[in-house]
Amino acid sequence: MSERRVEGASAVAFRLQLKSNRRYSPGMTILLQLCLLFAAADPASWTAVREIDAPEAHQAAAADERFLYAITNRVVAKYDRETGKRIAISTGPAEHLNSGFQFEGRLYCAHSNFPKTPEKSEIKVLDTASMQLTTFHDFGNFGGSLTWCLKKEGRWWCHFAKYGADNAGSFLVELDDDWRELRRFTWPKEVIGRLGKNSLSGGVWQGDVLVVTGHDDPLLFRVRLPETGSVLQLVDTQTIPFTGQGIAADPVGGGLVGIQRKAKKLIVAVPPVTMEAK
Repeated sequence: MSERRVEGASAVAFRLQLKSNRRYSPGMTILLQLCLLFAAADPASWTAVREIDAPEAHQAAAADERFLYAITNRVVAKYDRETGKRIAISTGPAEHLNSGFQFEGRLYCAHSNFPKTPEKSEIKVLDTASMQLTTFHDFGNFGGSLTWCLKKEGRWWCHFAKYGADNAGSFLVELDDDWRELRRFTWPKEVIGRLGKNSLSGGVWQGDVLVVTGHDDPLLFRVRLPETGSVLQLVDTQTIPFTGQGIAADPVGGGLVGIQRKAKKLIVAVPPVTMEAK
């Protein structure tokens, strides 16, 4: 399947693109349109439009325009978007990889020594051509286990997880390019209360909204930075076809990629229908 980049976050925009997108086969176009039609029955539900079997779909998924990536504790596997075939597996040491995100042609992955103590966190970087995994930045013991990292407008956003009775202490940090901490945020009670003893496993910026996932529930929490204070503000909660874990932006479909951990699948999903086409 070949897809074209979608501008905008809504499924309506995605549907409008389909009308003029000749790179889709007629059968796939009909399938995608049917998926969006059924999604309209639940205005807060994301819809799966592609599944790929991937034994490494244990921690997270990531994507670029040609490939999908399945992330497990120790390796990253690269899959061809069109055929669904595995192309390569990463080399290089890793102990507990988490979410990954594409930036300037490379895949950056959160990494920690969880569940060992004292905690140690790093950002690993994958050269997606050679599939060599190396250490990009070492945080040492930053007070939690790094589960996801993002870069937006010259700032790094890194999430450090706490678990069990201490999971309310999980925090999001904004850092500059010299890794100096600028701000630190915690999560609202409405989010922590849905996580059980776990923490947030994935995050993606969509404009000024941060969308995040927990450990095992098919829920997407949308939050904003507060105007004052240090507690993130919950916007709403949406259902997703992923079982929590790490997510990433899909640069082709304009939605998200994630995993079904038990089924060992990579999932491509499009957003809820949030507005009527004009």
